[in-house]
Amino acid sequence: MIPDKTQSDRRTADRFPIEREVRYKVLNKKNSDEMGTGQTVNMSSTGVYFTTEHILLPGKRLELAISWPAQLNNQTALKLVARGRIIRYDEGRAAMEIQQYEFRTAKAALA
Repeated sequence: MIPDKTQSDRRTADRFPIEREVRYKVLNKKNSDEMGTGQTVNMSSTGVYFTTEHILLPGKRLELAISWPAQLNNQTALKLVARGRIIRYDEGRAAMEIQQYEFRTAKAALA
């Protein structure tokens, strides 16, 4: 018998084991300087699981900037900028639900 995916796993989107550099910034009403770096563990169209330097409690809003492996027109580096909220934190890893995202061009590396 094949188990029902909805019973064994609550995820609605497939996760992909993408490991990329990530920079994050905590968003709040005060001017927060809480920023850090990490690495993605896996990603889907609805969320990102990543390593973190800080304890990020569920409910915190974040902006993530992820270096993207593809380039625009095969020459311009891209980054994925996503905003959302933390839904889980465990021992240096956090899961963020993506609520909005956009691709931006990254500064080109100096030759």
